[in-house]
Amino acid sequence: MNPRISFMGANYVARAVGYHMVKGWGEGDEATNRLFQPLETFAERFEQIVSDIHALGFTTMDVWLAHLHWSWATEEHIRLAREILRKYSMRVASLAGFFGSTREELASSCRLARALETTVLGGTSSLLKTDRASTIAILKEHGVVLGIENHPEKTPQEVLAQIGDDGEGALGTALDTGWFATQGYDAVRAIEELFPTIVHMHLKDVLQAGEHETCRFGRGIVDVEQCVRTLRRLGYSGYYSIEHEPELYDPTEDCRVMLTQVSGWLAE
Repeated sequence: MNPRISFMGANYVARAVGYHMVKGWGEGDEATNRLFQPLETFAERFEQIVSDIHALGFTTMDVWLAHLHWSWATEEHIRLAREILRKYSMRVASLAGFFGSTREELASSCRLARALETTVLGGTSSLLKTDRASTIAILKEHGVVLGIENHPEKTPQEVLAQIGDDGEGALGTALDTGWFATQGYDAVRAIEELFPTIVHMHLKDVLQAGEHETCRFGRGIVDVEQCVRTLRRLGYSGYYSIEHEPELYDPTEDCRVMLTQVSGWLAE
């Protein structure tokens, strides 16, 4: 399969609670962190995730912070993760999540990303708003780019305002098609308006505007195929992350189908 298509680790947000996530995202996030933090069981649990993703046909993944978090990852956690990723020849497209609110927390996120051999942080850091100069300096120091995910931003203009023109290549966007659709904004139009600041793509479909209920591509309101075609026309050269995070069922088979869909669109 195309190595530029990645599996978003956060697709398994509800796995740790038995796909019965009834209290929102935080419930799954916290349960996953609790499950993965203990060093004595980390390798087994991390390998299960990587092997499951590999079995679907993916050769690239986005490491979700709840599976390996900058706040608790020791050198041994990281060594084990690197060993497992190498075992399955799994490359890392990005580190995904919230990258802290202090200089040290952001720096820890950057170091973790580089240890996993990626240069993309896909998500956000509140430090960008409280200390923009330090944020940019830390990112540049580590050779990492912060791809700002459009959540809760409602329009491309809000994202562009955060990127600004002073980032010197350290700031861009990790565009989430599903979040724009949730806000009632056309994802294809958003791609047109945000390119070339797009450093990573989160391909996601949602059932309807106003509620962020993800689904298999083609079953919702996002024209994911046209999003991919538009990115190709514009010359986008980054990764395409397949993202689908249901609260009450396992997304594995949907992700298998979506990998085939995106592979086909990229091969045309």
